[in-house]
Amino acid sequence: MREPVDVRRQRILAAVQARGAARVSDLAAELQVSVVTVRRDVEELTRAGRLRRGHGVVRSVLPEPLPPDEVPDGDAVAVVVPERHTYLYEALHGARTVLEEAGVRIALHIAPQVAGAERPLVERAFADGARGLLLAPRWRSLAAEEADYAWLSALEVPAVLMERRPRPGSALSAVDSVCSDHRHGARLAVEHLVALGHRRIVFATRDDSPTARTLRAALTEIAGAHPLVTDWAWALSSPSAGQGGPYTERETAQLSALLREKRATAAVLHGDVDALMLIQQLAENAVRVPEDCSVVAYDDVVAGIGTIPLTAVSPPKAEVGRVAAELLLQRLDKARGAAWSVRRIELLPTLVVRGSTRAHTDTGE
Repeated sequence: MREPVDVRRQRILAAVQARGAARVSDLAAELQVSVVTVRRDVEELTRAGRLRRGHGVVRSVLPEPLPPDEVPDGDAVAVVVPERHTYLYEALHGARTVLEEAGVRIALHIAPQVAGAERPLVERAFADGARGLLLAPRWRSLAAEEADYAWLSALEVPAVLMERRPRPGSALSAVDSVCSDHRHGARLAVEHLVALGHRRIVFATRDDSPTARTLRAALTEIAGAHPLVTDWAWALSSPSAGQGGPYTERETAQLSALLREKRATAAVLHGDVDALMLIQQLAENAVRVPEDCSVVAYDDVVAGIGTIPLTAVSPPKAEVGRVAAELLLQRLDKARGAAWSVRRIELLPTLVVRGSTRAHTDTGE
C-alpha cells in the first residue's frame, strides 16, 4: 500500500534530524520513492521552516544533538492542550518551533472534553521524565478552573500556562502565564464599529472557557461605558456555547432575531465559525452583510476564508506559544530561571479589517 505523504515526510524529517544532513538521492533510495518525490517533500518541509535545502543535500534546522551522557532521560517538555481546539493548536505550533530549535524534545498530550482530564495526563508525563510543562486547561467553567488550582500550584517542575490567567490571589496566581489581552481585543472591536458610525450593537460570545468569560465581561463593560453606543445586548453565540446558565430568553435567542429586535446595525461574535453561521442566518432573512449589518469575528482562525471575508480581532496565537516556550526554557535554565519572579505576560491582539464591516450612515436612528 502506498505510504501517506505525511508519514513519508515525517520519515524524511526524522532521518535528516538524526544525521544533521542527508543527500536527496540517499533518502529516495531508503524510502523507495523517486528523487523527484523527495525533492517535492523537502521543498514543503523547507517552506514550513523544518529543513534547510542545499544542492542535492538537506540539512536539519535543529542544533547539534547533545552528547549521549548529556541527553536527559524521558521527554524533556510536556505540552497539554484540549482536543478540537484549533485556536490553541496555533499556540502549540508556536511553542513547538521554539522548543525544536532549542533541541528540546516534546511530549504532546491531548486532553479530552471532560472535567479534570488534564491532571492524569500531566502526572503520566512527569512519570515518563518530563522536566517542564506547557499547559492550556479547558476550564469550561469557573468551578472546573478552581478545582485544578491546588494540584497545579503544587507542581515541582517549571510550568507555564498558555492563554489562561488564574484569578488574582488564588493558589495558582504564582504560576507563570502567557495570555492575549482579550480586553484590548474587545476594545478594538467596539472602537472599530463606533468609528464606522454604528451605535446599536449585539455581542454574542461563548461562555464556556476563561477566554469567553473574559471577553463577555470586557465587551459588556466597554459598550456600557461608551458614550457613543446608544443600545447593546449580549447573547450566547450558539446554543452549545455556554454551560454556566441559567440565561434569559433574550440571551439564548436566535441572533438574527435579536439583531432585528434591537435594530442593531452591527454584531461582534466569538468565534469565527459562529460569525460565519450568523451571516448565513442573515442572508436567509434578506439581511445583507455588510450593507445592512456589519459583523466582526473574534479569533481569526478561519475568518478570512468565508464567502464574505470577516473583519476579525486576531489574538497573537502562535506568539503566545512561542513566548510561553521561551519562558519555560528560561525556567529550565537552573542557573538563571529559579531566581526570577513570577511572570504574567500579556500580548496585544490586532484588528484585521476585511469585507464584513462598513460605515453606517443612517442618522435617523
